[in-house]
Amino acid sequence: MSWDFILPVCLGDLVKSGAVNQYVVQDVLSVKQLPSHINTALRSQGPLCILEYFDTAYSVLQHCRTVDVAYHIVGLSVSLPTLLLSGSLSAVDRKQQLNAVKMSVFLLCKLTETLESDSYRETIVTAPSKGRKKDKVAGKGLLQWDSERETILQCLTQLLQLDIRTLWSLSLVEEEFVSCVTCCCYKLLENPTISHVKSKSTRDAIIHVLGIMVKKYNHMLGACVKVIQLLQHFEQLASVCAAAVASWSSEYGVKAIVGEIMREIGQKSSEELAREGSGVKAFSSFLSELSTLVPETMIPNISVLLTHLEGESPSLRVAVCEVLGEVLVRVLSGDKLDDSARASRDRFLDTLQEHIHDAHSHVRARVLQVYARIVNSKALPLCKYTEVMELTVGRLGDKSVHVCKSAIQLLAAFIAHNPYSCKLSSVDLTKPLEKEMAKLKEMRDSQKEQVPVAVITAADLWDAMKPELEMTVKAQLEPGSEEEDNEDEEETGGDEERSDRDTALQIAQFLRESPEQVTPEAVSSDAPPTPQKEGGGNEGGESELKKQEMLVQYLKDTESFALQVERSIAVINNMLYWKTTTVVQEAVQFCVTAFEFSVANSVCGVRKMLPLVWSTDVTIKDSVIQAYRRLYLNPHGDNTRAKAQTLVDNLSDLMIDASLGTVQCLEEIVSEFFSSESALQTSVVQVLWERFSGKRETKALHRRAAVLLLGMAREVVLSNLDTLCSVALGEKVAEDYLLARDTLITIANITDHVRVCVHILCMNCQFGDANDSCVEEELGLVGASAEDTEVEFIRKICETELLSGNMLSAFLPLLVKVCSSPGKYSHSQLTTAACLALSQYMMISPAVCKDNIRLLFTVLEKSPLPVVRANTIVALGDLTVRFPNILEPWTPNLYARLSDESASVRLTAIMVLTQLVLKDVMKVKGQVSEVAVLLLDPEPHIASLALNFFNELSAKDNAIYNLLPDIISRLSDPERGMKEEDFNTIMKQLFSYITKERQTESLVEKLCQRFRTAKTERQWADLAVSLSLLSVCERGFKKLQECWDCYSDKLTEPGVYQPLLSIAAKLRRRAKPQFKAQVEDYEKRLTAVHTKGLENVDNEEREQQMGDTQSQNLQTPRKSRSRPKPAITFSSDEEEEDDAVMAESETPKVTTPIARTRRTRLRH
Repeated sequence: MSWDFILPVCLGDLVKSGAVNQYVVQDVLSVKQLPSHINTALRSQGPLCILEYFDTAYSVLQHCRTVDVAYHIVGLSVSLPTLLLSGSLSAVDRKQQLNAVKMSVFLLCKLTETLESDSYRETIVTAPSKGRKKDKVAGKGLLQWDSERETILQCLTQLLQLDIRTLWSLSLVEEEFVSCVTCCCYKLLENPTISHVKSKSTRDAIIHVLGIMVKKYNHMLGACVKVIQLLQHFEQLASVCAAAVASWSSEYGVKAIVGEIMREIGQKSSEELAREGSGVKAFSSFLSELSTLVPETMIPNISVLLTHLEGESPSLRVAVCEVLGEVLVRVLSGDKLDDSARASRDRFLDTLQEHIHDAHSHVRARVLQVYARIVNSKALPLCKYTEVMELTVGRLGDKSVHVCKSAIQLLAAFIAHNPYSCKLSSVDLTKPLEKEMAKLKEMRDSQKEQVPVAVITAADLWDAMKPELEMTVKAQLEPGSEEEDNEDEEETGGDEERSDRDTALQIAQFLRESPEQVTPEAVSSDAPPTPQKEGGGNEGGESELKKQEMLVQYLKDTESFALQVERSIAVINNMLYWKTTTVVQEAVQFCVTAFEFSVANSVCGVRKMLPLVWSTDVTIKDSVIQAYRRLYLNPHGDNTRAKAQTLVDNLSDLMIDASLGTVQCLEEIVSEFFSSESALQTSVVQVLWERFSGKRETKALHRRAAVLLLGMAREVVLSNLDTLCSVALGEKVAEDYLLARDTLITIANITDHVRVCVHILCMNCQFGDANDSCVEEELGLVGASAEDTEVEFIRKICETELLSGNMLSAFLPLLVKVCSSPGKYSHSQLTTAACLALSQYMMISPAVCKDNIRLLFTVLEKSPLPVVRANTIVALGDLTVRFPNILEPWTPNLYARLSDESASVRLTAIMVLTQLVLKDVMKVKGQVSEVAVLLLDPEPHIASLALNFFNELSAKDNAIYNLLPDIISRLSDPERGMKEEDFNTIMKQLFSYITKERQTESLVEKLCQRFRTAKTERQWADLAVSLSLLSVCERGFKKLQECWDCYSDKLTEPGVYQPLLSIAAKLRRRAKPQFKAQVEDYEKRLTAVHTKGLENVDNEEREQQMGDTQSQNLQTPRKSRSRPKPAITFSSDEEEEDDAVMAESETPKVTTPIARTRRTRLRH
């Protein structure tokens, strides 16, 4: 064989003549000739048949889009022979096998690339084919290729695993061969479905082939470049590339490829990343995935990624932080780290800690999540707990909801995996800490009081003897005379060495002649024995002191940790009523975790989340119910009796000092438990009866809690009603009147159904003799009329008989006199009781209500007692429900109490008005601005109720939208004198409820129109700020431009100019190119009017328009039938004045023609 097969760059190069001895395709067969030639090639046997029939295979490749898929499969089956290589090959045989290998691999790879492109093209074609037969054929071919793709990869793997490098001279495989195989694999990776689960086998086969190429065929640098390119163009390949690189690193031992790719990503500048767009997300996902697979391999090169922490890409900062987190959890954790690893761990933790305050909210949230993983894995050193905990508590006030949610999750992880104690109560830790600190002080004082014993050590003895010893040695070693000394100096250098040796011998002689042997044992034996014993005692005391210091430090850290947890509870409890469902869920879970670890005040959060069982959000409701089941209804114990005892104790503690609302909410949860039939439920009922009946010694509070809990199991109480009455209402009723009261409440709650049943039975008895055919009809008609008659009868009794001519009527004048004479009757309890009694009288009769309504409002406004004012508000709320028409004119007086000086009165007022407004008893009017002011109330509970009011009101269609203009007008009134910061805060909250585009557009117009009626600069600024708080879109911006005349004369004020400029800036950031130009023109116009004034800008525009008109007049006019531009002349005297003529641009857009107006008047 005299020719060589050169792998071409493109398919067409094989038919062109090239270098000497280069193989060239001689005959490209047509489609019709292919079947016969393929059959001839099939009859030929042997692995080297490709050398003879390459032109036929090349023709199949050339016509692959027109040849049937069966030919493709045939070509695949014969294109790659299994070449068994032997060690002793002649040059001719090696050349033949090399050409056969290159031909087979080339055909296989090119055919694979072509078929892969065709299959992908078929999947994205949306137009249906003409005829069902073509669809079936195309689908069949696609399925065939899906099944053959993996077979081809297996063939390539088998070939590449053989030592085919010996076929090349010096075992140097040519780059074209490597490129041919790898390009085919990368082409297969570009398939959009390669990352799906169904493609796992194909994906693994591709990674395996590329791994062989990287390890055996020097493809590492090429693989690095190609991975970067794939990530830049195919974002979905991030996980696939990460798995491939991890496989090459771990399974094939090419660890250097991880560092090379990390360096490539680390060296990219911010400008390059900004241009790539989707590539940045792919890089981030790739790094995150890779860190989960080979974190230890990334450590040596992790420094090249740290530069991106200072870059502008938030996603890359997140990725680097996640890489650090995985390294800390998987590699740099545990107590067996060396000094270098410990230093790296601390450096990485400090880096993460810095980015808790990152500028981007997504980064802050992800860093907190990384820390949560570290804490859950117990990889955070104890010395870092306090710092990270403090930073996390600070993130609870973050403006981003996602950051707050992540902070709550991290705090819950801190509590659940804390290394200090299973009970984190600072109150319980105070006494032990004080006790141990006192003990430490005593130990330190006792150590100071001990008189140190003088102990002469060997070093001290030597220092004392040294001067005399030196003098003695010098005297003994001193030469006899100076002459002898001079003679010694004249001797050769060897004499100096000899003199040193003689000196050493003399010293040794002196030591031998010494009466005392100077040995370590002799020196140590000189020390007196008693001081040594005392010294040993001191060492033991020092070790005890160190242990005590460590114990005190541990208790201090525990107390500090508990205090930070308690500080976070106060913040998280307020998050239970946020609008964001996920935050509420995390807050509920945190309260549960804190309660389980006995954190102080954690029960407050548990109680505060209880009303959420009435939430309209099913997710929140289920979270609260599951939380209470976990805390109270799934107790721990050795047996059923112990579990029941624990459950009752928990519920009783919750019932003590609980409000009526808390009891009602708890009933919703507990009643569901009692409805289930279980051994635990039976034991709980038994324990409750034992507590209530006093069979076991129980506190009075727990007995009352037991009867209230029994009331939640109606069926149980109904069957034991006699026992309930005999215990609580029997002879011992005087011992505990509160128990009797709670028992009556329980009986009243469970007898509603009984009363209804009795009423139904009576009705059935009354109409029992009626005809069977008319029973249902008679019951319906008579029942309805009887109900109306009964209501009318009750109303008549209330109005005419209850308060006239009986004992009750005699008290009414007295009540009126006490309430109307506060100076004479000044006792607080008397005044309180009189006002409550008068309000009850007014509830009965509308006539009494009309006569005394003014008196009651006078008491509300002028009473010096907050409790009287608060009670009066509650009474007036009930009267509003009872007689809405009578109370309607007094609505402003009710809203006025929202600004009462007493916090309790404001609290009562907001609660009453919330109920009246949300239940549609009272219409929402402009006075609701007083509720908006309470958003900034110094009392957090009042502020939260005001926030809840607007949250609920926003659920009503257009309620807040309709009220906003009036609220703005009232709050910006100069007489109110509200601070600018307070106004901005309130408006920011209210405008957050405006989410519809039409509402925004309408509000833009309304607020712009109010500029005309606003009189002060502060009112202008408030209106401008309100406009800037709206999410203005393109339609809203057009309205803003149309209303230019409303606010253009006020743009010289910075308070008006800056907010409007911020609107344009926000629009420009997200605007399309055409709309962006309009926004920029608007910005220029705003700036021009602000700097020069409206009149100067208008004059410049007018002059420019006049100049344009004159330039147009210089042109040759065309003949046109259109009428000339209108000019309005006011009088004949002004015809010669330029200002008397208005240009078309100055003419008002909306005009009223004079002639038409006159005709209209004549018609009238």
